[in-house]
Amino acid sequence: MPKHLPLSLLFLRLGVFIVFFFWTLDKFVNPEHAAGVFSKFYALENLGASIVYVVGGLQIVLILLFVAGLFKKWTYGIILLLHASSTFATFGLYLHPFDNLLFFAAWPMLAACLALFLMRDYDTLTLGKNTSPV
Repeated sequence: MPKHLPLSLLFLRLGVFIVFFFWTLDKFVNPEHAAGVFSKFYALENLGASIVYVVGGLQIVLILLFVAGLFKKWTYGIILLLHASSTFATFGLYLHPFDNLLFFAAWPMLAACLALFLMRDYDTLTLGKNTSPV
């Protein structure tokens, strides 16, 4: 295994965690904004604050397990699916790129999520048991 691969994967995981952490925090700090995002991009209308808090609570558990590198097949996979769904849900914004430049940051993050999922067995700087194939 390349010497710096585990450290590189750790930094990818930390970077993805930071974004998900603030998306999660938004659900607690500004549940109306989070409900608006669910309504605009996912057609989930009229979500009350209590539902947003429940989603945020589940998400905080997920991202803490993810950043710790626990249950990698599941946590990395769910993170990948969540981020892929958010990237594709905003697809219409990519048709007007110069009005929505920040949304293009979703694509390299999606690549990072995919890389982490595909190389999860080499991501050994975790709190979980390491079963590196090499």
